[in-house]
Amino acid sequence: MSKPLKQIHLAAHFPGVNNTTVWSDPASGSHIDFSSFAHFARTAERAKFDFLFLAEGLRLREQGGKIYDLDVVGRPDTFTVLSALAAVTEHLGLTGTINSTFNEPYEVARQFASLDHLSGGRAAWNVVTSWDAFTGENFRRGGFLPQEERYSRAKEFLATAHELFDSWHGDEILADQETGRFLSDAKAGAFVHRGQHFDIHGRFNVPRSPQGRPVIFQAGDSEEGREFAASDADAIFSRHTTLEAGRAFYTDVKRRLAKYGRRPDQLLILPAATFTLADTDAEARELAKEVRRQQVSGATALRHLEFVWNRDLSGYDPDGPLPDIDPDVTSRHIAEGRAQVRMYRDPLATAREWRELAAAHNWSIRDLVIETGNRQNFIGSAGTIARTIDEYVQNDASDGFILVPHVTPTGLDAFADKVVPLLQERGVFRTDYEGPTLRDHLGLAHPDGLGDRRAAS
Repeated sequence: MSKPLKQIHLAAHFPGVNNTTVWSDPASGSHIDFSSFAHFARTAERAKFDFLFLAEGLRLREQGGKIYDLDVVGRPDTFTVLSALAAVTEHLGLTGTINSTFNEPYEVARQFASLDHLSGGRAAWNVVTSWDAFTGENFRRGGFLPQEERYSRAKEFLATAHELFDSWHGDEILADQETGRFLSDAKAGAFVHRGQHFDIHGRFNVPRSPQGRPVIFQAGDSEEGREFAASDADAIFSRHTTLEAGRAFYTDVKRRLAKYGRRPDQLLILPAATFTLADTDAEARELAKEVRRQQVSGATALRHLEFVWNRDLSGYDPDGPLPDIDPDVTSRHIAEGRAQVRMYRDPLATAREWRELAAAHNWSIRDLVIETGNRQNFIGSAGTIARTIDEYVQNDASDGFILVPHVTPTGLDAFADKVVPLLQERGVFRTDYEGPTLRDHLGLAHPDGLGDRRAAS
């Protein structure tokens, strides 16, 4: 007896704070004008995607003390954008990345509960931590938290937020106009939390929202991050997008769920994935090369090399050989706050490896950065991409993908028009939404078996 086909989950990442975006492409539009967000969201909803995903940047990227202007800098406030998008969409889930290091549980819980009400039950929260004091300098408590405590704060932050969400059960509002009785329980919204990181008590002022709690995403890949996801998350935003690496990650995280009394289907694995789509596979391969050249200009290649060398390399020719000097491992890093810096734990070893690769392939600095950096995950015709995505999901390398186009806001259009219909023909992707909430789209139960109770407005 054959195994039933898994249904694929698809989402769209508005690419504003990453190195995927090619803002210099003639087809690229604004990353801050609302029309860009609206076009992107409507395309995702037209394609019946589960949700739209917004990343977060809490500080402008710098290198050598100067704003890193080779990438998109800045991002409008997440809650403002998602609330506005709730008004121009009907079904699409709205996922926001909100930091647990520099915010407070009450304000974040209030904002997500409000978004869930405004959207009719489509809110989701990607819970992240901040790892560096550089980012924290923008905040009142900048740099106060030791890195080893970031997950303990995040877990307590999330648990506290859940206590706030659950301080309303969903049936307290009577609003009886004849008797004048508004609440059935005068203690509605009361909460008390005393812990290592938070000591708060009071009344939560947003009644229970359509989903009860927002869908919880988690994006960490460390041991602590995997455990956090297995214990508390509904979905994990993964970076493992090869079939082999995806299956290994999928197996590892899913096996952790039993420890917390959870089933494998209670946590979705959704890697981020880029794509290059053309009429034929050969054309797509050529286009992918062009996109990579756009993503890695000569200046960008030098800045990327500085992540490892920790030196000002602006005087080097990006089309020339790698520097013959070694990385500086003694000074404060030239690219503070850049997540890529953490990828290179041993800069001297990385420099040796890169020099060997460059010598073996006759690569310039720019060639090396292009070849060793991120590249498109799915390259091909619509048929090839649909088949490959389906292969990954059916073979348990993921439960679906969060797609990151390189052009905003129209980069998702061709995928919606050409790839999605083929997935629908294969019987692995919905042809219409089956429920009103994001939990419905993702096949997730209402939290704590509370049912689909709606708080009165």
